Amino acid sequence: MFESSSTTAGDSHEAACATALRTLHEHRVPFLVGGTFAFTQYTAVVRPTKDLDLFIAPDDLDRTLRALNDVGFETHVPFPHWLAKAKSPDLAMDVIFSSGNGVARVDADWFTHAAEVVLYGIPVKLTPIEELIWSKSFVMERERYDGADVTHLLRARGHVIDWPRLIARYGDYRLVLASHLLLFRFAYSDADRLMPAWVFDEVLGDLSPPAVPDGQRVCHGTLMSREQYLADVAQLGYADARLVRAHMTPDALEVWTTAIGEDDHQQG
Repeated sequence: MFESSSTTAGDSHEAACATALRTLHEHRVPFLVGGTFAFTQYTAVVRPTKDLDLFIAPDDLDRTLRALNDVGFETHVPFPHWLAKAKSPDLAMDVIFSSGNGVARVDADWFTHAAEVVLYGIPVKLTPIEELIWSKSFVMERERYDGADVTHLLRARGHVIDWPRLIARYGDYRLVLASHLLLFRFAYSDADRLMPAWVFDEVLGDLSPPAVPDGQRVCHGTLMSREQYLADVAQLGYADARLVRAHMTPDALEVWTTAIGEDDHQQG
């Protein structure tokens, strides 16, 4: 069960976090810490949170949840294509192995390029800034927009980001990165000196739309919002890019869509 902790809510939360991290270490489950903790590490922008976001490889989901169950966490998998949850009286955790839109699937590169930090006295690996930007940049919901997070990450770390690797992550979806670079340039008067000049030239120099099968009309808006482009699919006859291009099945798409408004962790 959970380790004993002092009477303060903060101490109880930290003890629960430490229990989860230590448990995964003991079970040799590779994981990365993301979310607010990673954002703060990269930007020094501090904001309160009671959640802990862990990223794992899809194939490690079952043993991750078993390990957390063994120390008292209640777990369930509300969205089998990308997200599980683990909960104790003092901690709510998201266990993430892809993204809501199916694009930013956790793979070996997430672990290869992870930074090492210490959290609650335990050595952990941090979600690489490139993958943090990549996954956040698609979150453009009515109720949640992560664009400000992306611009803060670019401002703080634009000079050390592995830009060729980040650009490659987007593939045909380079326009999403281009949109954030434009907003970044608008947000900060010194944007041009915060990252290599060639990045703007290369990304903004190619504004070609994503390739689609011949004769097919595809709405890529569904990769940015699971709700706001549904009318384009249902009423205007566009194919849903999540089915055409991303790692989603019709069953996963139905579960994700019918849960609109019920989940507080939206990601594409």
